[in-house]
Amino acid sequence: MLPILHPPETGYRTSLGLLAVRLVIGSAFMLHGWSKIQHPMTWMGDAFPGVLQALAAFSEFGGGACWILGLLTPLASLGILSTMAVAMMFHLKRGDPFVLMSQELKPTFEPAFAYLSVALLLLFAGPGRFSADAALTKRS
Repeated sequence: MLPILHPPETGYRTSLGLLAVRLVIGSAFMLHGWSKIQHPMTWMGDAFPGVLQALAAFSEFGGGACWILGLLTPLASLGILSTMAVAMMFHLKRGDPFVLMSQELKPTFEPAFAYLSVALLLLFAGPGRFSADAALTKRS
C-alpha cells in the first residue's frame, strides 16, 4: 500500500492544527468552486478546454468539501494541487508577480502558490485524527 494513503499518526495538537487548516481552506475552496460548478465547462471562457475547466471546478468544490470532512484527503489534495499548479503556470506565463509591492489591484500567483502549499501539507501530513479518514482507518 502506498504510504501516502496512510500517513503517520498525528498528535492531538497537530491534529487540531490540521483540522483548522482543513476547515478554513476547505471552506474557501468550496466558495471558490461554487460559482465555477454553476457553469463548469465555460467559467474561464475559451482559455482552456471545457473538460479541464470542469475538472478544476469539481476539484475545487469537491476537494474543499472533502478537506472539511477529512474524507479522501489524498485524492482531494491531488486534485487541488493539480488545479493550483495550472493556476500558477497561467499566472507565471502572463508575467504576474508573486506579490505586489504597491496598492495596485493586479493578479499575482501568491494565492495559487499558498493553496498549492496547503495541498502538499495535507497530502503528506494527512488530515489528522479528527477526520473521516482517521475514523474509517480505525475501523478497517
